[in-house]
Amino acid sequence: MNDTPSSQMPVALSAYAEDVDKVYYLIFWLSVVLFVGIMAAAAYFAISGKRKPGVRAEPTGHHMILELGWTVAPVFILAYLFWVGWKGYLDMSMVPPNALEVRGRAFQWGWDFEYPNGVHSKELKAPLGKPVKMILSSNDVLHAFFVPQFRIKRDTVPGIYATTWFEANKLGEADIFCAEYCGGKGEGDTATGHWAMIGKVKIMPAADFDKFLKEGNGPKEGETVPDWGKRLYADKNCAGCHSTDGAVGAGPSWKGLFGRTEVMSDETKLLADENYIRESILEPQAHIVKGFGPVMPSYKGILQDKEIDAIISYMKTLK
Repeated sequence: MNDTPSSQMPVALSAYAEDVDKVYYLIFWLSVVLFVGIMAAAAYFAISGKRKPGVRAEPTGHHMILELGWTVAPVFILAYLFWVGWKGYLDMSMVPPNALEVRGRAFQWGWDFEYPNGVHSKELKAPLGKPVKMILSSNDVLHAFFVPQFRIKRDTVPGIYATTWFEANKLGEADIFCAEYCGGKGEGDTATGHWAMIGKVKIMPAADFDKFLKEGNGPKEGETVPDWGKRLYADKNCAGCHSTDGAVGAGPSWKGLFGRTEVMSDETKLLADENYIRESILEPQAHIVKGFGPVMPSYKGILQDKEIDAIISYMKTLK
């Protein structure tokens, strides 16, 4: 198993990553050997066959066995590469029946992961040694779920579900990237964008994962509802567009927002109460505050009602 990163591959953290690496290095070294051999032969024949003064060039004819050899041999090599590639593709496509299902949603510009009991997290949690089936979709544009340490890349297309799976075989963390250009930074936003759509997979012991599922669906011990809302503010990427100190970002600052009358882009005025904030989270394009662009993604399916309530409770403390 690849326990240390190389110049070509990161650390392997999934059950089938080693098989992927074997195919990659087979193709890589085969290419190196063929390149060196062909270039060496070309150099040799170029030098040895250099035309000498006074010697007239004559046709060399052909060598049947040699010609058949370099024609037939690649067929066997390509057939073998096709077989190992096809076998690896099937292994990566056929999800084990006992896999844990995790719902992954991509949006501009972040990730949300939902577990069977309704718990959500910004960081993907995975139990060690248990297959995990990812059911992926996009809330807005084309994204791609790319985890180099797992050797996974799967496109997420709006309106379509895509699946992939992995089985983490070593404790640690893996990086999640968006491998499709999903748009630049938002209008007036200096903190987010495609380039910053980076997440994490945290691989943990099964007992710790079970504890996370048990405790992750509400305030932690000793945490008030506004405290939970503050944590959600950070976990759900709200901080990327909305400040809490009055600074202007891609969206209005949350400082003093609750109870304030906001002027919309069409000059209508709306009171920022519970209903307004809830609609702004679930249907952000319904009303656009004057001076800001329609850049906020919908959090429908990402935030539960009690999480929205917690965020509103936190907003109320930002006088």
